[in-house]
Amino acid sequence: MPYRSVFRPGLFAGETIVVTGGGSGIGRCTAHELASLGARVVLTGRRPEKLAAVAQEIAEDGGQADTEAFDIREEAAVAAGIAAIVARHGRIDGLVNNAGGQFPAPLEKISQKGWETVVRTNLTGGFLVAREVYLRSMKNDGGGAIVNIIADMWRSMVLMGHSGAARAGMMSLTETMAIEWAPAGVRANAVAPGWIASSGFDTYAPEMQAHLRSLPRHIPVQRLGREAECAAAICFLLSPAAAFVNGSCIRVDGGVPNAPVERPLRAHDKSQPFLGFHREQLPKALG
Repeated sequence: MPYRSVFRPGLFAGETIVVTGGGSGIGRCTAHELASLGARVVLTGRRPEKLAAVAQEIAEDGGQADTEAFDIREEAAVAAGIAAIVARHGRIDGLVNNAGGQFPAPLEKISQKGWETVVRTNLTGGFLVAREVYLRSMKNDGGGAIVNIIADMWRSMVLMGHSGAARAGMMSLTETMAIEWAPAGVRANAVAPGWIASSGFDTYAPEMQAHLRSLPRHIPVQRLGREAECAAAICFLLSPAAAFVNGSCIRVDGGVPNAPVERPLRAHDKSQPFLGFHREQLPKALG
């Protein structure tokens, strides 16, 4: 069974698109959709075995996938990794800046090391990858499209303050990229996932997983999002149809930031998920 994309076949034929954090979650799903639409996908991350597994899946489905393992938090490693990708593929047409991670903790219990680790992962690393892609390919090769993955941080990120600060910074960085790099033909936008049923759920402690299972009642559409719903937004922003979209953000969050705090949401079952990803693996944390 192939990926059930809403986009036309061959949309990204002949293009090389880098997906950071491509070994799991939203990155894995997005890589599958891009490959199904003809892109040569380059998966990056810290664990070569995870990247190789996703590349094998894509190959089994008839797509093209390459891998390049490096730590986005290390400047020299990023520069070497992006240079290697350009050397192999000639240019980079699109970048999905998806790699990230955090841990739950109240602000008063976050150490400087913990804070800096999350900020380096969710802000500094994204900056380093985008800068190298711009300098080594997009600046002089006719431009391209960058999609930075942030988060639903519009009102606050309680117990994730380090991540919220970094994601808000990434949104501001996206807006600056959109202005500074536009003369080179580069568009930069963001996608902000809300509560998405993804593999990251399984990395949390049992008490946090129990909280995650309670989230649907706080979402206007009364369900968690799916990885394919994020991937579709990413593919749109990478596509020619988004040629006049620059410095913007698509929220994929079920309307959570708009939910009124003074009244409970009505329970319903009217929202059905888009099940485009034929290899979707729901997290074990959801039971």
